[in-house]
Amino acid sequence: MALIQTSLIWVAYAVAIALLLPIAAIFVHLYQTPRDRAASVTTVCIFTMSALLATVLLLPVDVALVSSTTSSQWGRKKDWATPDKVDNIVYTLKIVYYTLYSLDAVLCLLVVPFTYFWYEEYDEASTEDRTQTIGSRFWGAFKYTLIFIALCVILFVVGFFVPVARNRENKHLDLDFFKNLLAENHGERALTFALGLLITLGTTIYVLYTAAGLALLPVALIKSAPSISAPTLAANTSSQLEQNRERQRQLEGRNEGRDGGLDARDRRELESLVREERTLIRRERLASENAGENQYWLMRAWMKTEAIFRPLKLLGGFLLIIVAMVIFASMLITGIDKAKNSVCKTSCGYLLGHVNIFQPLNWVFVTTSKIFPIDYVLFLLLVLFLCSSSVVGIATVGIRFLWIKLFGIHKGHTSPQALLMATVMLTLIVLAMNYSIAMMVAPQYATFGPQTYCDRPSRHGGEQPDCSNHKSAIRQCTELADNPIAKEVCTPSVASTFINRITVNFPFFGVVLFWAQFVFLGVYLIVFVTTLFRVPHLDTDQLDADLEEEEEEGLLASTGRRFGATWQDITGKPKPRKPGYGATDVGGSTGGANRVPSDGAGVGDGVEGGAGRDSNW
Repeated sequence: MALIQTSLIWVAYAVAIALLLPIAAIFVHLYQTPRDRAASVTTVCIFTMSALLATVLLLPVDVALVSSTTSSQWGRKKDWATPDKVDNIVYTLKIVYYTLYSLDAVLCLLVVPFTYFWYEEYDEASTEDRTQTIGSRFWGAFKYTLIFIALCVILFVVGFFVPVARNRENKHLDLDFFKNLLAENHGERALTFALGLLITLGTTIYVLYTAAGLALLPVALIKSAPSISAPTLAANTSSQLEQNRERQRQLEGRNEGRDGGLDARDRRELESLVREERTLIRRERLASENAGENQYWLMRAWMKTEAIFRPLKLLGGFLLIIVAMVIFASMLITGIDKAKNSVCKTSCGYLLGHVNIFQPLNWVFVTTSKIFPIDYVLFLLLVLFLCSSSVVGIATVGIRFLWIKLFGIHKGHTSPQALLMATVMLTLIVLAMNYSIAMMVAPQYATFGPQTYCDRPSRHGGEQPDCSNHKSAIRQCTELADNPIAKEVCTPSVASTFINRITVNFPFFGVVLFWAQFVFLGVYLIVFVTTLFRVPHLDTDQLDADLEEEEEEGLLASTGRRFGATWQDITGKPKPRKPGYGATDVGGSTGGANRVPSDGAGVGDGVEGGAGRDSNW
């Protein structure tokens, strides 16, 4: 029975990874630019994202496996859960964790940088002339990667010799639980230090990008419904562009041969038409891409899927706002609890002995973990929400060094270099997310899950106490339980032990990570309040390299017209047009630049508020 239960837990983990692998592949293909695709970049990005998702999704498996050794109903170890069996489960989890963490570190610090330089070293002309060989290209990329290899060596050497904090005066640190967190093995100490540093670096990115994306994603879903479909926008824009150019030809032909060229009135009108022509060309290219022209089948299928589910975006946006607010409240409650009731404050990174204040998300996860895999499904949705928020944050803010924008992340227009840098950022964000979920979002769930113990004395030595007639004596497992039975029954998760080892051995990391969570909440609150009143420029459909700022189209059309636009996006056919275009039909005037709406105004056959643009990323 035990073998079947543990096998099913690992099978659920494998199924989750198998489902997330195509999600990572779709993300990479949707965002990278088609004309600059490179097999090496695509492969490394997909593999790296799959590895980091596998790392964070191991936590529910960890909790389920250690919790399977106890009966939460009776607060005692199961008959098959001998100390050797429990040690084998913990040892297996340690191997998997160390493998995944080491893999993430190698991918982030070595493989992705090498792939970046490998792509940069490619020279098409030299390759065709056979002056650049694979060996010369490999050496060109490897010599730059040597800097990162030296950085890794220094990082692990420092971690190998750096002293851990041992001299503690706090009485709680005399407990066996905290003694076991002190790393004795130098190899474990080096890995603990290296990952502590990477998690701290990732937290700075997590605070800025994920917090902003957590506020932007739900509001953007609510405000992203277009007021005109892509096929209709393409047809209208093409017709307007033809009439614009015809009017330019009329002006040039009317003034051909005239001494002094165009008069002042015609010159102003021609200049206005030329400016508008550039806007219409850009809008035509945007409309053609949104309609799926010259796109891969995957992009066209994604656009059709978006169009089908577009009516649900409003409901989904409101639902995600509620989820984000629950996450905000849960993190704030845990933060206050840690700041007030931590057993050792700054000396161990605000480690919390047990939960003192009711916390909603923690309660949901602990309750659902009694029936696996309900908690796993909820955890998977939480991770996808936070990862999607991180992507939205990176797409909105861009990849920057201080105030200088280095790369932009846009759907269908992301360069390979930007994609690799975004992959590194997501890797660091997921490491920071691991700490945030385990220590702030659901601390009790991440440490002991639904495990309980019977808080009564045992009748005979070595025998477990019986609470079958004393249900009130069944207690939740905590690190600070006084009853020695709790130590025998309760098994902490490997993930929580590893994270607590970082904060106990290197309190500086723990203090920084803890207070950074309050900065995360502050950034989320500021961006959320700002977003309620203003839709930020997301630059997600940038079509010209020299025109980085997007137009912000009006999205105030009626609900009926939005559903009509949705149906046209699904069918791919524009609505039958009336004669004329733009503002010409409204006022009935002919000729002149006044008939053509200015840049950023609406374009369409009498559509109020203009040709709205789907501001999705």
